[in-house]
Amino acid sequence: MNPIAEQLKARTKAFALDVIRFVSDLPRTSAADVMGRQLLKAGTGVAANYRATCRSRSHAEFAARIGVVLEEADESELWLELFVESNLKNITVPPSLVQESHELRAIFAQSNITARRRK
Repeated sequence: MNPIAEQLKARTKAFALDVIRFVSDLPRTSAADVMGRQLLKAGTGVAANYRATCRSRSHAEFAARIGVVLEEADESELWLELFVESNLKNITVPPSLVQESHELRAIFAQSNITARRRK
């Protein structure tokens, strides 16, 4: 496996673990529960779908799967932005988690563009 792919596997897994820890510490309110559940699905989906992408059997399959990873990364970024901008009581989103979501989305957006060009 290529070293960049291995680094991204580790990075997306670390992001998923950070999302799990963040969501686990949320207060039990209806808004935090709904938003947290959505963030949990999307944030862990980045890692799970990237691992699946690494097992692609063809370039077309890779291009399709990297698009799914991008969707999950973008959704994760949205939910984190909503947590930040909603100013819900007793919720502080770690800036490092927001930054990592931005960076991962940017990486997978570029990967998606590159993969689609090579079709």
